[in-house]
Amino acid sequence: MKIKHLYRKGVAALCVFVLLFAAAPVGAKSPGTRPKTNAAQDKTTTGGEAARWWSHVQFLADDKLEGRDTGSEGHRKAVEYVIEQFKLAGLKPAGTNGYLQPVRFRARRIREEESSLALVRDGKTEQLKLGEDATFSMRIEAPETVEAPMVFAGYALSIPEANYDDFRGLDVRGKVVVYLSGTPSGLPAPLLAHYQSTAERWAVLKRLGAIGAINIPNPKRTDIPWERSTLARLQPSMSLADATLDDTAGQKLSVTVNAARAEKLFAGTDRTFKEILTLADAEKPLPTFPLPASVRASVRFETTEIESPNVVGVLPGNGSLKNEYVVLSAHLDHIGVGQPIKGDPINNGAMDNASGIATLIEVARGLRESKKKLRRSVVFLAVTAEEKGLLGSKYFAARPSVKASGIVANLNMDMFLPLFPLRVLTVYGLDESDLGADVRAVGSALGLAVQADPEPERNSFIRSDQYSFIRRGVPALAMKVGFLKGSPEAALSARWRSERYHAPSDDLQQPFDLSAAAGFNRVLLALTERVANRAERPRWNESSFFRRFAAPTTTTAKR
Repeated sequence: MKIKHLYRKGVAALCVFVLLFAAAPVGAKSPGTRPKTNAAQDKTTTGGEAARWWSHVQFLADDKLEGRDTGSEGHRKAVEYVIEQFKLAGLKPAGTNGYLQPVRFRARRIREEESSLALVRDGKTEQLKLGEDATFSMRIEAPETVEAPMVFAGYALSIPEANYDDFRGLDVRGKVVVYLSGTPSGLPAPLLAHYQSTAERWAVLKRLGAIGAINIPNPKRTDIPWERSTLARLQPSMSLADATLDDTAGQKLSVTVNAARAEKLFAGTDRTFKEILTLADAEKPLPTFPLPASVRASVRFETTEIESPNVVGVLPGNGSLKNEYVVLSAHLDHIGVGQPIKGDPINNGAMDNASGIATLIEVARGLRESKKKLRRSVVFLAVTAEEKGLLGSKYFAARPSVKASGIVANLNMDMFLPLFPLRVLTVYGLDESDLGADVRAVGSALGLAVQADPEPERNSFIRSDQYSFIRRGVPALAMKVGFLKGSPEAALSARWRSERYHAPSDDLQQPFDLSAAAGFNRVLLALTERVANRAERPRWNESSFFRRFAAPTTTTAKR
């Protein structure tokens, strides 16, 4: 393995970051080394706060844990580490088996050499090359063979609240729906995010009689380039073993097509995929029309049963609200060992999401050391299988190990990206519930600007574990070290996603801003205290789309 560039002594922290980000080769590894800070930065990380946070990241993102894939030995070691840290923080066991809440999964791994995908047009068959042209999703329980006609349905969205329907006048019964990832312009971001979720999209397709879907990612809106994302196709995919929690029941085909090879789907029509991309990039409406071809799929895969736990600890509250719970969550899993990139097969997941677990642990430690008595109980939840489709949090939200009606809020930490100094806090869900007022108050007290998602087109509010709680009616927030749109920090964040997200280079050798991580921990600590001690349960704002999921009852503390 290659040795990455080392940090130079005596250089200011931000300069260190910029130089290393530009120079560090992607994919190389060396034994974990703590990013160095200068004297000024050490002063801001009160009492070694950043060093403690970094020590957790070092353990969880070490090569020895092999990327913490769900159900793996590396994930088991990570679970043991988190349990030990929860004990040290004084958390009580709150799982169904001590600190553990075991979750069962069905894992599927494609036998690609025995599988095939083809287009059938005018009696002629055109084979698609798996991995280069297209990939199968193994998250669904697909039949071995499928053949069906295709239709192109624009973005394949039906949003009644906005009177928007890509399926209007389009017959999809018995067909496979082809669509471009993305959204129409001018509609509220919460609506667009919700209806792009796997569960909602398939619910619409199933109601209309479609049997499957083919997704074409828009290259300008994807975090991971095809050449890297396709490497994951040979890894196991998972679904919950509990069939009552299956959002894709009945789906017979799920395929992603490489945008660079998508033109062949539109052969024989008066439209080209290039024209469709041009319309999308210009934010103009997309056409919908039948495609003069069928898709023929033959899928062979291996199925195994896997068990992997959520880790649950609780800091009990005091007084009349102790049976209400503020849930702090972060996912413990990552994507494990995959196809090598520049000779390195281990996807360490340092930012994604050893960083969030480290913050979860440090907030628990901070609450213990403060010796403050909180009114509500605080649940610390390290979930499994987030990378498999938010499955661990979905299971906990549906089958919580604490009383479901007592869960009043979720604060989620996922890949908060301390790449640069913390001056702006980006909050997903800022204007959806009155938790927004709490986080604004905390931000103001700490001298931070607070903003809503500057990139709503990325649907971040539904792409991590907070969405599992939202669908159960629980007000939720997720936060990251923020940037202003169009700023150098925005460019650094975009470059990180392009080069390091779900890649071996998300490792211990990349530059972190430790002061930003310590500042983020303080935000979470203060916000947790505030929400746990507020008089009334958090509630959705009247204007929020997500209010529809809320339970009708509320609890108010005695004053």
